[in-house]
Amino acid sequence: MISKINSAVLYGIDSLAVQVEADISSGLPAFDIVGLPDSAVKESRERVRSAIKNCGFSFPAKRITINLAPANLRKEGPSFDLPIAAGILCTTGDIPQRAAQSFFMAGELSLDGSIRPIHGVLSMVCMAKEAGLQKCILPIENAAEGALVEDMEIYPVRDLRQLSDFLKGVEKGSYSISPYQVDLQALWKKEREQNQLLDFSHMKGQEAAKFAAEIAASGAHNLLLVGPPGSGKTMLAKRLPSILPDMTFEECIELTKIYSIAGLLDQKEALITQRPFRSPHHTISPSALTGGGRIPKPGEISLSHHGVLFLDELPEFQRTALEVMRQPLEDGKVTISRVNGTLTFPADFMLVAAMNPCPCGYLGNSEKCHCTQNEIAKYHSKISGPLLDRIDLMAEMPAVRFEELGGQTKAESSADIRARVVEAHQIQVKRYENEGILFNAQLTPAMIEKYCPLGEAENNLLQSAFLRMGFSARAYHRVLKVARTIADLNHSNQITSRHLASALQYRSLDRKYMM
Repeated sequence: MISKINSAVLYGIDSLAVQVEADISSGLPAFDIVGLPDSAVKESRERVRSAIKNCGFSFPAKRITINLAPANLRKEGPSFDLPIAAGILCTTGDIPQRAAQSFFMAGELSLDGSIRPIHGVLSMVCMAKEAGLQKCILPIENAAEGALVEDMEIYPVRDLRQLSDFLKGVEKGSYSISPYQVDLQALWKKEREQNQLLDFSHMKGQEAAKFAAEIAASGAHNLLLVGPPGSGKTMLAKRLPSILPDMTFEECIELTKIYSIAGLLDQKEALITQRPFRSPHHTISPSALTGGGRIPKPGEISLSHHGVLFLDELPEFQRTALEVMRQPLEDGKVTISRVNGTLTFPADFMLVAAMNPCPCGYLGNSEKCHCTQNEIAKYHSKISGPLLDRIDLMAEMPAVRFEELGGQTKAESSADIRARVVEAHQIQVKRYENEGILFNAQLTPAMIEKYCPLGEAENNLLQSAFLRMGFSARAYHRVLKVARTIADLNHSNQITSRHLASALQYRSLDRKYMM
């Protein structure tokens, strides 16, 4: 007798349909799994055997063959435990086959038959919906995540015994388990949790750098902060998420998929509604940054999707690690090739980096800095020109003066700055509603010609700066994008010379330190 159960395998941030076929035949007792299973899938034989016995079912002493179709697709992970066990129980008559075939199933089994949570459930349920299925059986801990997909019925089960009783009821037309319900709008529209410990009102001075952060947040631009130790570079970067605009529901779903697959999704919060802020250590490897593994998993740049990737002490990172970001910064995605396949992960993130002006950090201070020109040049050479070319804003942060630290003047709060950022973002959303983008940083060269026209005076100013500063074509376009964002912050439809001059000012720092 053959039974068939619907399941899925993760492939990048998406899932592919897998049909778990179970066959029991006469012969010497054996339990084989075929269809390119990895070690975790092969080990499911022992988990399934013990789970079936410990739930009071009789494990057949016959030849059992499990086929994971399609057979040419590599299968990994413990999510096939539940469909394999259900397939065997269908062949023994403990579960009605007709009822089981109408469900999608995924879950890991404990030896006592209880069903444990797995990674990537949101992606799997999305695939099940596309395949025409409407009902899913999932672990209780994954029910809220699966219920994020609209028009899908999610039935959480505790163990194999409850699964058998539930499907027997379905065969008779009664459901002993109610579909799990989640209020999507309440999850999406819940109030922003403001962390009072990370507010711009606690930062004294550095007004130019704060405005650069405001521009970066408004248009999703990349930002480089340069200054001596203790000038507030890290402090400013950590407060950047407090002024970012809210994500759309589609962005929340896409980001939740990534975190679910990476195993970083908090089960208490099924939907990620806050833009991520990732700050990896400078010892990170290139594969950890982009993603890797035999079957690649998302790296830090994908975990920063729709959010901020902060690289503190930029020159201390491996040169190879920094260079792998060049293509993702341009394309908004990263493609990873391995023996088992080629996967593409989304990586549309804001790069925020911080560095010292010299190895000791006190360049210009004759009492503290004793770095030679060769040492300074070697330090700066760790950051390549092509990577710098992809950074839109460069802000200098000098040492904060005592008068600023001890003054009683209260700095502007994150809430006040965020209000302006949100207004500028809404202008962009309305402008690009038919273009498929949300921020000025996502403008293509064709869109720049359409949405960033310049007058004669502005064109002359940009031409003069282009020739004097030796801009590349990419730098030319990025200056226009930043000028467009500054104009939006000023509620101006046209880019004026003042907006352009401000954008150029934040583009000239590399000529001061990197030449």
